[in-house]
Amino acid sequence: MDVLSDVITTMRTGRPHSARVDRSVPFGRRFPSSDAAGFHVVLQGAAWLIPDEGDPVPLGPGDVVFLPRGVGHALADSLSTPLAGAPVPPAEPPSHAQEARAPGSAPDTVMLCGAYLLDRSRTHPLLQELPDVVHLPARVGSRPHLRAALDLLGGELESDRPGSDAMVPALLDVLLLHILRAWFDERKDTPTGWSAALNDPPVAAALRAMHGEPQRQWSVQELARHAGLSRAAFARRFTTLVGRPPLAYLTWWRMTIAARLLRASDVPANAVAGKVGYTSEYAFAHAFKRAYGRPPGAYRRQGPHHQAPAR
Repeated sequence: MDVLSDVITTMRTGRPHSARVDRSVPFGRRFPSSDAAGFHVVLQGAAWLIPDEGDPVPLGPGDVVFLPRGVGHALADSLSTPLAGAPVPPAEPPSHAQEARAPGSAPDTVMLCGAYLLDRSRTHPLLQELPDVVHLPARVGSRPHLRAALDLLGGELESDRPGSDAMVPALLDVLLLHILRAWFDERKDTPTGWSAALNDPPVAAALRAMHGEPQRQWSVQELARHAGLSRAAFARRFTTLVGRPPLAYLTWWRMTIAARLLRASDVPANAVAGKVGYTSEYAFAHAFKRAYGRPPGAYRRQGPHHQAPAR
């Protein structure tokens, strides 16, 4: 099991959307904070990303910026340009679009902009580790797979070809994974945290085992065998890097999977319990209520709002 892919699949909701945006100088537009994780890619020209909090970020051709928590920000050609409000997006934005170009004018700046809807009710610690603004500056010869994904996405957004409705969301998912890969690759030398855990072979092996079979009755000893360590050494190492003991993380992840199944499917509660390792529906309901503040049936009816803090 690929842990990063599993986390993103479970955390993401709905369809991602994107647009190719052409701008002529001067331009300045403010974007309010939102539940979506946004991204901007400069294909041509330059821009400034101006977060509501923090320092402005100059962007040049090939630069990628990712805002995993949907913080409010602005895009402008210069720091002195007045900022207009962003248009109100439709309730169900299309998966891809292209803003109309002014007739007879060539744009000074061309960007790819888009967003992913993420479940904020129980954000995975892997995503919590990211800063409010992830800036991946263009470097010659670096991140060729990310560049290839951007080229493919840009091409699909520029031309309305048969199959685009299926191609663009898939390419957006690929782009998100490449952005996260690039960020974690640049942090391989960190001593703790998820970037360290994913690059630590023993802990990564245990995580793959848990994510691959969350319904299995794992013991710390069995996970330690997957990791190739003694029980005590594995437990210490896992807790240090991941921030939770192995079985505490497993329980947390099981409840996260259960919440998604209850929210996004009609699978009966007893079947959900079995999928996350509970042979007793009563034990599952008790564990779920402890995590979410409501039993599974009430959570399914009411949705993820106003729930108890994640533990």
